[in-house]
Amino acid sequence: MTMIVTYLVYLAVSVGIAVWVGWTLHRRGRVFLVDALGKEELADSVNHLLLVGFYLVNIGFVAVALRFGGKAHDALESIEYLSLKVGLVLLILGAMHFLNLLVLSLWRSHALRDRPVNAVLVDEPKARPDLGGLRTMAVPLDDERDGRRW
Repeated sequence: MTMIVTYLVYLAVSVGIAVWVGWTLHRRGRVFLVDALGKEELADSVNHLLLVGFYLVNIGFVAVALRFGGKAHDALESIEYLSLKVGLVLLILGAMHFLNLLVLSLWRSHALRDRPVNAVLVDEPKARPDLGGLRTMAVPLDDERDGRRW
C-alpha cells in the first residue's frame, strides 16, 4: 500500500510541475519567439507546438520513470524515493529548458542576420578646401574676442 500512495504522489507532483513549467514557458516565451521569428501568427503556432511537445516528452518521461527505482516499505523510504524521482524530473525539465533556449537563440541569431537593417542616411559635412580638406570646425588661436585671447 505504501508504494501505491508513493506512486500517486509522484505522479501528481511530477505532472503538476511539468504542466506549471510548460504553461509558464508558453506564456513568457511568446515575446522571444515573436522577436526571433518576426511574425506573430507564426510565433504563436510554434509556441503552441513547443508546448504540446514539452508536455508529451515530460509526461512520457514521468510515466516511464515510474517503473524504475527501488521499493519503499515505510514513510522514510517513501520520502527518499519521492525526492529522488521528483529531483530527476526537475533535472530533465531544466535540461530541456536550456536545450530549447539554445536552439531558439541560434534560430534567433540566424533570423537577425538575414533581416535587412533599417538605416538612416545622414549627409556628410562638406570638406572645406581652405582647411586642407578637414571636416571639422577650426578655431584660430590668435582670435581675440571680448578682449580675451582664446
